[in-house]
Amino acid sequence: MEELWFRPLVWTDYRLAVVFLVIIPIILMAWAFIRKIEAIGRLLIIYWRVASLLMITVYLMVPAWGIENSPFENLCGQIGFITGFIARILIPISLWFWLDLNDEIKDLAPSLLKLATISWRWAVTIYSSLGAIANLPFLSCAFSLDLLSEEFCQVWIEAPMGYRSIVHNDATQGFIGFLGVFGLGIYVLYFAYFLLIRLGKQGRSALEQ
Repeated sequence: MEELWFRPLVWTDYRLAVVFLVIIPIILMAWAFIRKIEAIGRLLIIYWRVASLLMITVYLMVPAWGIENSPFENLCGQIGFITGFIARILIPISLWFWLDLNDEIKDLAPSLLKLATISWRWAVTIYSSLGAIANLPFLSCAFSLDLLSEEFCQVWIEAPMGYRSIVHNDATQGFIGFLGVFGLGIYVLYFAYFLLIRLGKQGRSALEQ
């Protein structure tokens, strides 16, 4: 592929995602578990449930690599661009939505863990918000098969293909797409339950989350 001016930015975005959305929350969750800080632990459990949409997105994007793809593989890729954008919106919401957790974390005694958690929440909020804005032009990849096969869109699939070569080297792109669709189906069902039932009963309380 010819070099695109924004390819380094795309790869930087993926690297930042690994740091801010995977490595740091793993450290914070382990830290909260060791310190037995329940409020931070519950917040991170909720975060991982919401952020799983990013992993689903990776599995959806893999099948769209290349030009001669099946309709199913193209559809997976198109959906992947949409779910990736939605994930950037849902993640910061999930970190600030819960009134009881916000109060509990605010009332915690000053500590390095509290400071790290608050700093991480703000960093993820800023990163995800800017990422959502930057990804607006690439939403066109979800609505044009011709554009999906062009380098403009394919550059976003390079990193998911790297993940595939490490974790699913022997799997076909169609099978990986099936895993993505299956995961998305479960995610949508749980999200629908939350919106239609859970939210009405308990509102913005994280109790029983």
